[in-house]
Amino acid sequence: MEKVVQRFIKYAKEYTTSDPNSTTYPSTNRQITFMKKLVVELKEIGLSEVEMDNYGYVTATIPANGFEKSPVVGFVAHVDTSPDFSGENINPQIIENYNGTPVELKNGVTIDPKDFPEILNYTGQDIITADGTTLLGADDKAGVAEIVTAAEIILNSKDIKHGKIRLAFTPDEEIGKGTDNFDVKKFGADFAYTLDGGEIGELEFENFNAAGAKIKVHGRSVHPGAAKDKMINALLLAHKLVGMLPPSQRPEHTEKYEGFFHLLSVNGNVESAELHYIIRDHDFNKFTEKKNLLKKIVQLINLEYGKTLVELELTDQYFNMRQKIEPVMYIVDIAQKAMEQAGVEPKIKAIRGGTDGARLSYDGLPCPNVFAGGHNFHGPFEFVPIPSMLKSVEVILNIVQLVGKTEY
Repeated sequence: MEKVVQRFIKYAKEYTTSDPNSTTYPSTNRQITFMKKLVVELKEIGLSEVEMDNYGYVTATIPANGFEKSPVVGFVAHVDTSPDFSGENINPQIIENYNGTPVELKNGVTIDPKDFPEILNYTGQDIITADGTTLLGADDKAGVAEIVTAAEIILNSKDIKHGKIRLAFTPDEEIGKGTDNFDVKKFGADFAYTLDGGEIGELEFENFNAAGAKIKVHGRSVHPGAAKDKMINALLLAHKLVGMLPPSQRPEHTEKYEGFFHLLSVNGNVESAELHYIIRDHDFNKFTEKKNLLKKIVQLINLEYGKTLVELELTDQYFNMRQKIEPVMYIVDIAQKAMEQAGVEPKIKAIRGGTDGARLSYDGLPCPNVFAGGHNFHGPFEFVPIPSMLKSVEVILNIVQLVGKTEY
């Protein structure tokens, strides 16, 4: 089981950051480089039907060994890391027997229990962090390592009886494109689980409805000495728009089922500016209201000036998978029982984000999300407790055996 740690550290060192500005698929060649190495490894441990398609998806099969009539279960993880923080030259390190004190890293980065109290839940355990200069990549290299390790154990065990199992590793999840070209029919699973969750015990079948907004602001640049009644400052118009959105609906003021508007970036000058937002809400009606509010604000600003100074481009990204999971809730029950068998307390909650599973569920592959064990994703404060990773592998092993006993 300790191979999962070796694998994770090896995978984490691979530079696989996705690029939201790319026009290729996958968005970066570095993901393909890693996928090719993964193909070799999957073949070496004895998996069947290992292939990488033209879009970079890697899939593989573990044939049934006695439960041919059971459903085909899949496990999915993504290989890319978030572009929100550097994922190059990652240097994972193991903090042995964590003692409950602040973890001092490079660049003045400190994982302090005052700021991140959840780390105290792992006092006495070995945890893995980066060195403070990069993110760690447990999102979702931990999931990749856990799936591959579980597959190797299954292949080498005569005692684990199961039906057919399918594995998939995807690119570009972090930029919302992880399943754009995924062939659900060819994958051939009846349902699947993403190993892309956070803390130990997380089990999720709800996620945000999500949209992205690109807002272009057109100003009029005039010499400030002669600007009276002539200049239109695009930066100030952008600031005006930001101020018209409710401050209480920003990520830093929301939790649980509360949605938000998240300003990702502002770039520009007096002549022109561009803003990028993401819009999130679990409730579809509230999600729609948020999009309509942004549209209304743009209309009001344009009406005020009597011309189109602000242009809005809204794009839906994914939707809440709950609607697709509820008719097959037994797959959530299986995961819950698998955790209980592993001595893990299930923590059923809504994802304040999205996974490949959300898109896959709408494409016909119901796909709840199971914990991979990491914390504080997308930044230098990220860590993953080793015992959580070991339990994730155990949960996968339990799931395949429970599914094997399930017949149509």
